[in-house]
Amino acid sequence: MNPYTISAASRPWWKTTQAALGVLALVALLGALSFALGFLVMIAAMVAVWVLPPWRWFARLGATFGAFVLLTVGAGLGGQLDSSGAEKTDAKTRDERSASAKVASSPTASTPPKTADYTGKPLDEAEKLARSAGYTTGHHDAAEEKRAIIVRSLWTVCFQKINTAAKTIDFAAVNTAEPCPEKDGGPLPWPKMPDVVGATYNTAVEDLKQAGIDHDRVTLDDVYLDIDAPTAEEAAKDGDEWRVCFQSPVKGTTVTSTTTVHLDLGKWTDADLAQRCPSAKDTTYKIPANDPASDPDPDSDPDSDPDHDRHNSTTGGGGSTGGGSVGTAHPGSFCSSPGAAGVTGAGTPMVCGPGSDGRNRWHSA
Repeated sequence: MNPYTISAASRPWWKTTQAALGVLALVALLGALSFALGFLVMIAAMVAVWVLPPWRWFARLGATFGAFVLLTVGAGLGGQLDSSGAEKTDAKTRDERSASAKVASSPTASTPPKTADYTGKPLDEAEKLARSAGYTTGHHDAAEEKRAIIVRSLWTVCFQKINTAAKTIDFAAVNTAEPCPEKDGGPLPWPKMPDVVGATYNTAVEDLKQAGIDHDRVTLDDVYLDIDAPTAEEAAKDGDEWRVCFQSPVKGTTVTSTTTVHLDLGKWTDADLAQRCPSAKDTTYKIPANDPASDPDPDSDPDSDPDHDRHNSTTGGGGSTGGGSVGTAHPGSFCSSPGAAGVTGAGTPMVCGPGSDGRNRWHSA
């Protein structure tokens, strides 16, 4: 049987020639609306003309080519292939970018960036931050000495000079322990040593503070041979009883970062017999009885010493002999016999033994 002689009524409608032509027409219609959608329908139409209608091969080939032509014609009529819109958009974008570039390059339209204030920062940190902001850095000594700067981390920025047009910053710095001068290249404003001799410890500390001298740079010592030097805490606790007898450096001396201030202190209250500083440091005893010269000679004849019994009953003369018990003992005073026992005026038990200087002194039992 010849398939081409079968009547059209015996074939399904979707296999008829009219259905294939309708699909081809749909390619042109959808291609005018959307090129992508029209392309998909064109592929479907090509498959349909090769499978569904009973066409000869050359007819199917022609229909395939016709589907492509229909897609091109439909897309062209619908503006899907018109690139003028995209070109106009690109041209507009290029024009906008060009205008922005002109504004940015205009010297009158640009605004110099605000530069941070790096004063007070370590020099190495300030230079690093400035370079990260796009500036070229330089540095020099802010003091009149014009010293070379070697280790930048040990210098602190006092002044900065900015050239915005050239994008450069010049830092003026001093050593971290130094005060900044009043102006770049000026002298360092080191404090001057005040006169604190004769003042109480509390008053002396306040005078030093007012002069700009750090209390951490002050060392303390005592002026008596039988009194230990107080710590800063101990001196502050009895600050109105300790007096400054000697000082170093003298009044008016420039106190730099390497200067150490020495205060030699004496202590007395209204109950003390001696209420003045000695003529020189380490020449006298606060308690005269502590002077070894006042100790009795243990080899002397008791009958030749009318005060022999008194020296052996009190520590005012230096203690007792034979390790026995004595009367009132003064803490820190000299004693002659190790192991001797005594009591203070307040009743605290004391014993005679080697002190920090190797000599026998009274200390708590």
